[in-house]
Amino acid sequence: MATENIESEVTGTVWKIECKVGDEVVDGDTLMILESMKMEIPVICPEDGTVTEIKVKEEDPVAEGDVVVILEVQ
Repeated sequence: MATENIESEVTGTVWKIECKVGDEVVDGDTLMILESMKMEIPVICPEDGTVTEIKVKEEDPVAEGDVVVILEVQ
């Protein structure tokens, strides 16, 4: 099994986490929502897999390129 690091595409704040460790997710699922400059930006799952780690919690600040979720992929 391989892993994939899911990164934030913007600098902002974690507004809402929509997954939990162990969740099976598919390409296109929203993993979390970030707030940046009063806009809500979804972090979208790029491929099917299982959430193995969530590196942030709600209200945490994130920078562009920060790893926010780790997926186990096939």
